[in-house]
Amino acid sequence: MTNQPNTHSVSRRRFLKGAGGAALSLPWLESFTGHCLAGSGGKALAPAKRLAFFYLPNGITRRGFFPGEGDRPLPKFAGQNNVWRFEGKTVPVGNHPLTFTPTLAPLHKIRDKVSLITGLDRIFQHGTDSHAQCASCFLTSVAPFKVKNSAYPLSRTLDHIAADSIGRATPYSTLELSCNDHKNNIESIYFDNMSWYNTGHVAPSMRNARKVYDRLFGTRSNTRFRNITDLALGNARRLQRRLSTSDRRKFDEYLESIRTIEKRMDRIDSMKSKLAAASIKRPAEHLPRNEYIHLMGDLLVTSLQIGITNVGSLMVGPERWTTPTNWEGILDKPHSHHAMTHAPQNHLEDLLKLDRFHVSAYARLLKRMDGIEEAGGTTLLDNTIFTLGAGMGDGTTHQYNDLPLVVAGGGGGTLKLGQHVHCKTGTPLSNLWLTQLRCLGIDRKSYADSTGTITGVLA
Repeated sequence: MTNQPNTHSVSRRRFLKGAGGAALSLPWLESFTGHCLAGSGGKALAPAKRLAFFYLPNGITRRGFFPGEGDRPLPKFAGQNNVWRFEGKTVPVGNHPLTFTPTLAPLHKIRDKVSLITGLDRIFQHGTDSHAQCASCFLTSVAPFKVKNSAYPLSRTLDHIAADSIGRATPYSTLELSCNDHKNNIESIYFDNMSWYNTGHVAPSMRNARKVYDRLFGTRSNTRFRNITDLALGNARRLQRRLSTSDRRKFDEYLESIRTIEKRMDRIDSMKSKLAAASIKRPAEHLPRNEYIHLMGDLLVTSLQIGITNVGSLMVGPERWTTPTNWEGILDKPHSHHAMTHAPQNHLEDLLKLDRFHVSAYARLLKRMDGIEEAGGTTLLDNTIFTLGAGMGDGTTHQYNDLPLVVAGGGGGTLKLGQHVHCKTGTPLSNLWLTQLRCLGIDRKSYADSTGTITGVLA
């Protein structure tokens, strides 16, 4: 995440101000539309377009994710640099009705707002670990050895290129979050970061939910106050009297979303103090894994909602990292996700549970975004391009082709959704990234190793 807020004026936003200069940015409210129209020469201001990513580490179990692969044999472990393709029933190139496999089933309730994209390949540069390239090069995909003095095909990542255009008027141009709360840094930064300012210059992700909250919603003057919303309570009451009935409901929902996050923070603090006082060995994790991932996702969505940023990413875990993780609420005992992918014959059910949970966490965020109203009868999801994906097509084969990808949100009406788009074998992942840049209104002839756009995803 950028270290300094941008200084550009945010004329389309209103703020609640309280004691000590504390401020809360507000979501879009129709009651301010007249003010915005007057300031824009009478022309309606379209909602901002946003871009977000939900990254899955260590690939996925293909038979649960991909349509037509439910009966594929479980592959045996293979080292890095593999290109492996299923030779059974395959999906023809083109656009097809969306099929919900067991892993994709959580997306069914929001099926009209998502598309499955298959057949895309990620670039690989020989000489470095496949897992490290999965994360660090997922959003860049520079052709092999085109970047001088780098062991990775890594340049400025897609999120920062997009933010150069759509992130200039927000307090933070980009937001990078990660659900890796391991304290043992046994891997290099390339395994644990997907966002890069440029070659060799990482945009480090934030992992501690409390610190993320304080950074985004706190102020220098409010550290002695427990509840940030209390700082602006008086101003909020005055503002509510000026709002329409529908705006009051949205305003209440917005404040409640902030309070909900604060309540979760209270539960985290409560658990920490209880564990510290107990005469037992402290568990490896103090927060249930499922709640941790949900909370970080909520922080991302709220940041997009209120205009703290228009571009964000969430890694639900690091690549490789062999330290066992407590998967409370998901699995019955600690496991290393990476280690399980090397022996799917022994861990198939647990791997499928993890994959389904990750997709359900993504679906949960999509549903929430689709309930947040914006101008013109649209929702936050309608104005966002939110991609779920992995930089590895299978955690067992370590293949970097035929990646699992789901694109959600309308991109401001630029995307065609509710379909399965299967691309021609060998189509670069960067073709999807170039397509998304253009949907955001960013005019580029090419991106990384792209060969064109994916017209099948366009409205």
